[in-house]
Amino acid sequence: MSTLKITKGTIVTMNRERKIFKGDIFINDNRIDEISPSIERGADIEIDAEEKIIIPGLIQTHVHLTQTLFKGKADDLELLDWLRKRIWPLEGGHTAETNYISAKLGIAEFIKSGTTSIIDMETVNHTESALNAIEESGFRAMVGKCMMDYGMGVPSSLMEDTNESIKESVRLLKKWHNTANERIRYAFAPRFVVSCTEELLTRVRDLSKEYGVMIHTHASENRGEIELVEKDRGMRNIKYLHKLGMTGESLILAHCIWLDDEEMKILADTGTKIAHCPNSNLKLASGIAKIPELIELGANVSIAIDGAPCNNNLDIFREMRSAALIQKARLLSPTTMPAEKVFELATINGAKAMGMENELGSLEAGKKADIVIIDLNDISNAPHEGSNIISQLVYSASGHNVETTIIDGKIVMKDRKLLTLNERSIMNDANRLIKEQMNKFTI
Repeated sequence: MSTLKITKGTIVTMNRERKIFKGDIFINDNRIDEISPSIERGADIEIDAEEKIIIPGLIQTHVHLTQTLFKGKADDLELLDWLRKRIWPLEGGHTAETNYISAKLGIAEFIKSGTTSIIDMETVNHTESALNAIEESGFRAMVGKCMMDYGMGVPSSLMEDTNESIKESVRLLKKWHNTANERIRYAFAPRFVVSCTEELLTRVRDLSKEYGVMIHTHASENRGEIELVEKDRGMRNIKYLHKLGMTGESLILAHCIWLDDEEMKILADTGTKIAHCPNSNLKLASGIAKIPELIELGANVSIAIDGAPCNNNLDIFREMRSAALIQKARLLSPTTMPAEKVFELATINGAKAMGMENELGSLEAGKKADIVIIDLNDISNAPHEGSNIISQLVYSASGHNVETTIIDGKIVMKDRKLLTLNERSIMNDANRLIKEQMNKFTI
């Protein structure tokens, strides 16, 4: 077993008492062994974090690694046009190699900006390539193969037979769930009601219970989507999913913008997890979710960037800032969504969304060692003496302030240098592949 000690840093624990203090963290193998103001024992590796901030690894609960290669290729479109005219054809053109590099590209940006765990929806094909990239990089992810067996405008390259979609999803689950020292978990990922038959959704519901895994999908992101669901299924999104028996603690729903009061209560009462994607929702002009109201009802809300082509960066610090500011403007209340609440969305609430609040989301003895070291000693964060640390992290910091990232007790970035991925090689491959492939995609 290897040991690692981080010394003299300001530790933002996010424990139940939300303690912040200057001290040391001792890591034994992949878990935090001790946190205290001073630890005397030596370790195999020691990191001096004096004048630095130590935080739990940040968690994003709705992303698409498969889309990272398409950053900047689908701008200034509303959701359904964005999907049908750009993203679905691009995803349908993926090869095993392009999806592998797309995943590595996303993972590299996540690690460099302090994200250590994600819930990832892949595309219909080549999910195993992304899983290989996650395993090799030392990253933590809950992953699902996208499932699509229905819908208007879905290219033939993505349209599946229901039985084959389920068969491949179960195969991937059996091979990959709880692998790589439990860094990789599986979740069923039907894309959204618009592209799934009722048969597929109900079978996924049953398989989720059978295998004890989560379901990750989109819901109520766009008014056009709501209209399609109402016309096709006879009721609104959330009510339809609830009727099918899918709502509950095993369901993660991305977006949840256009909800009526009854739907908000359904999500809160059933313990359904909500992944808030503020910048994606702004860029696609989908709307602003009623996050403070959902939290007030007791819903578990976490945060994420969605996909690179509807955000154009993967920096969770930008996402936290937007999550706070848009609600203050929407409700004309500067006290709405304070920094402390937003930071919870990116840490302990993200862990709850993954069903891993006993393992992740805070810095406590016994939890997995997913840790990020932040350096705010630059002109953009000065003066920081006497400032509220959480406010600095949410309103002022950026991913560029991340100095060191540790996942499962292993250092994956030190002094801004990636250790498990070759940054230059990934960028070169991404540029080569997108140049080669763009003219082959049917758009």
